[in-house]
Amino acid sequence: MGRDKVKKPPDPGGGWLVTFSDLVTLLLTFFVLLLSMASMDQSFITRVTIMPAELGFLDKRGSGRVTAKVKLVSEFLERPWEVLEKQNRIKDLLFPDDVLPPDMDRATLDENLKVLAKPEGVALVLTDKLMFPLGKSELDERAKILLYQLVPVLDYLGSADVNIAGYTDNVGGMRPSNFRLSGERAMAVLTYFVEQGIMNDRLTVSACGPTFPLYSNTTPEGRAQNRRVEILIKTTPPMGGY
Repeated sequence: MGRDKVKKPPDPGGGWLVTFSDLVTLLLTFFVLLLSMASMDQSFITRVTIMPAELGFLDKRGSGRVTAKVKLVSEFLERPWEVLEKQNRIKDLLFPDDVLPPDMDRATLDENLKVLAKPEGVALVLTDKLMFPLGKSELDERAKILLYQLVPVLDYLGSADVNIAGYTDNVGGMRPSNFRLSGERAMAVLTYFVEQGIMNDRLTVSACGPTFPLYSNTTPEGRAQNRRVEILIKTTPPMGGY
């Protein structure tokens, strides 16, 4: 019985070259893609946010025109321990004389605006004399002029949360009307910021009524200072965040 003939595999000819050329083409395409990404114009990267283990907000805008004033104010706000000694400097940068409302002088602004260091960050405290008609919760026009100066700073600080707290004096005590008024005033400020493009998921409000007065309510001057809105910019990580 004769041996079966061993079948020879078919001659691939030049077919393998097609597969190889496809592989080379893919490699070249991948290389060109990497090269183009490496040389990409960095102005397309608008924001980088790094929050390892709640270390804090380290994001910054990477494109667009940011003034030196905004950068400097933002640096001050990110260092609450320097706020007390830089308070007047922050006021001058945020509210220079040429942006003050026509019916407001520097002395009135300084008397009714404070910059306070808080455990969570920095609070800008504005009395209702700068913000609202007596007993009302609608922002007046000069309040909008003042708040507008904060918008570029809040925008530059990126994802830093902001709490807006309203307060009243102790006239009427702990009545619901005091808490309602303080909440409506805080909401008016929040609404204005959202209208100017600040993301609303960064903003919260608190209606504190007559609680936590800054001054004694036994004098008209003290009560006037206690009727206020505090804009707390949370640039400091919470306790335990490390």
